[in-house]
Amino acid sequence: MNINLSRPHAGSNLREQHATRSIFFIAGLGMASWAPLIPFAKSRLNIDDGTLGLLLFCIAAGSMLVMPFTGRLIAKLGCRTLILACALIFCFDLPFMMYVTSPVEIGVALLIFGAVNGLLDVSMNAQAVIVERESGQARMSGFHGFYSLGCIAGAGGISLLLWAGVMPLHAILLIVLLIALIVMQASGHLLAKRPQEAGESGGTLQALSHPGPLFIALLCFFIFLIEGAMLDWSAVFLHTERGMEKSQAGFGYTFYSIAVALGRLYGDRLVNAIGRQRMLMLGGFCAAAGLLLIVSVDLTGVSLAGFILAGIGLSNIVPILFTAAGNQPDVPSNFALSAVTLIGYAGLLSGPALIGFVARQFSLTAAFSAGVVILLLVGSSARRITR
Repeated sequence: MNINLSRPHAGSNLREQHATRSIFFIAGLGMASWAPLIPFAKSRLNIDDGTLGLLLFCIAAGSMLVMPFTGRLIAKLGCRTLILACALIFCFDLPFMMYVTSPVEIGVALLIFGAVNGLLDVSMNAQAVIVERESGQARMSGFHGFYSLGCIAGAGGISLLLWAGVMPLHAILLIVLLIALIVMQASGHLLAKRPQEAGESGGTLQALSHPGPLFIALLCFFIFLIEGAMLDWSAVFLHTERGMEKSQAGFGYTFYSIAVALGRLYGDRLVNAIGRQRMLMLGGFCAAAGLLLIVSVDLTGVSLAGFILAGIGLSNIVPILFTAAGNQPDVPSNFALSAVTLIGYAGLLSGPALIGFVARQFSLTAAFSAGVVILLLVGSSARRITR
């Protein structure tokens, strides 16, 4: 499959590009703004860690439950309607999570939160595929870069507001106001339902019966698994395997996140310069080299450098895979993206448990070492994905 984005009027849809970046930004903003508020919700509800873990699983459950239906919703309603509906629900659900007083109520709120995140994830990527295709140039990495910036703004903004003494409910209301303003500015340039969508047939699970989407989905499963391991196990690795203090072990994921954000913001330029095949190959090998440094050299500074290198390598792999999924010749992009995202989320959810199982049977170093092999295989598959 040859992904050819060249068009006679390359870059003519600048307003649609700006609107897409805005939606990726508010998706990250809304998702990450919840994280600093979790301790406050835990204290207000007076629940233990086990109950909190069960409640947080509702986010993942909500996302997984709606993803099989997202492709058909996009075909029926169009990206614009679905994105605006998700943003509206975000604006009500985020404050509601800081208002509820019982575990059942917040469980329902988190289930909705996860479902909205899943719907928004697929619909904004479906919009991104079309906008990128019509622009005539690579744009997907930059879109995902704005999601990373939104995450930084959400977590950092809420943390600063709380540090300044703002009440949690008031802090999240300020974030909701910002989301609403950004969405209103972008709404006029989101993609409405297009005539050709009316005739699309198939389904999310049916898309996996095609070799192309299935292979991309499997790669996404492993890449999301590795990304989840970076989030959940990087600090544990640096503390237990490299002897870093607990208070400093979080710097590994911090450096990794910054590298991912910067890599995505500059990724489109590199893709346009060297092509997706080389970019995917270099990304896989670069991330593999980073993990190899992390597991093979028993020096804290080298391990931190490995996290930076891994972040640079991983930063553009998922955007390239999503572009490939959205340009399959035999599967509508909305169904292919739903399928790929669904399987990717399965890797994200199962990753921490699989890493923990391998670490218990062997070691955490062995678990991270498996990632090196996976990334080498991803880099080696670049020709098949982008041809």
